[in-house]
Amino acid sequence: MKILVTGGSGFLGTHVRKFLGADDFSRRSNLDLLNLQDAQIVEQYDAVVHLAATLDKSPEAAEEVFLTNVEGTINLLRSMRENSAFIFASTKDVYGRFADNYREVPETCPTVYSGQSALEWSKLIAERYVEFYANQRNFRSCIFRLSTVCAPMSEGNTPNFVTNYADKINTGESLGLPGAGAPRRDFLAVEDFARACRAFVDSVIRHGLYNLGGGAQNALSLRELVMKMEEISGYQAVIDEKNPLPAPVPTNYVSDLTLIKQELDWKPEISLDEGLKKLF
Repeated sequence: MKILVTGGSGFLGTHVRKFLGADDFSRRSNLDLLNLQDAQIVEQYDAVVHLAATLDKSPEAAEEVFLTNVEGTINLLRSMRENSAFIFASTKDVYGRFADNYREVPETCPTVYSGQSALEWSKLIAERYVEFYANQRNFRSCIFRLSTVCAPMSEGNTPNFVTNYADKINTGESLGLPGAGAPRRDFLAVEDFARACRAFVDSVIRHGLYNLGGGAQNALSLRELVMKMEEISGYQAVIDEKNPLPAPVPTNYVSDLTLIKQELDWKPEISLDEGLKKLF
């Protein structure tokens, strides 16, 4: 089976591509989502895992974000061949503040606009295009609304906040905690994310939309996360207590994994401790 990972040289894509034995579609491999000729390469593949995106949340980047994340996605979808599989990496943040109404967030959580940035809104818009073209062109589609994915540092890539914490603890730099460390998140090892991609490709599901994260068994507050990292690494974190960062929206987020367990027979296999050890 031929698999393509867009953004396959990125922070998560590097690991997903290696796990799946996939090819890379990225600017580092001289391929661009916004180039229609480049995008047509997806015709050659049995499955496409679409991770490539512009992740800038600043207001100034809105036009670029919509162009890459929506138009770039459409360019790929238009060239997908019949009965192939398209997996789209969306984000939990499409739920905005409504996620705070749930102990574990289900896929039925509202996605009404509540101040989300262009990044989150572009992902939600792109989800609708995935569903439309999958039905129009008769290919299989899967949307993963990702919670926090843990992955080791990779060369030339900007890490997410978990890997950034690990790096700062490792080097002794001070780190700031949003909301004084109270916000809660669930954490998923990148290998388990790749395993979820494989589970969909190997399934008989035609169209699926799933929240994907570590679930309640892999959830901690940000302060608890840092304490866990201290325990695993043996190093002392230097926390800037005087200048806490603003609390994120939603404040707390833990994925409800009921649907993906039922439909794809998938669950996290790598414990939080094991996943964090790999960061050091």
